[in-house]
Amino acid sequence: MKVKIDESLCEGHAKCMEATEIVFEVRDDDLSHVLVDTVPPDEEANVLRAVRTCPRAAISVED
Repeated sequence: MKVKIDESLCEGHAKCMEATEIVFEVRDDDLSHVLVDTVPPDEEANVLRAVRTCPRAAISVED
């Protein structure tokens, strides 16, 4: 699984980081950034939770 963040939609609410700090990080620019090229299998459920809870629908995933 790969995950992307649309920076034009992200407002830095950090809901994704609440779901998994292994995959997401909000930086000084107040935007979320993806920390991994491929999501570890044991973090996939957390990434899907981040997709569901993002208030701006800025996160997308690909298999």
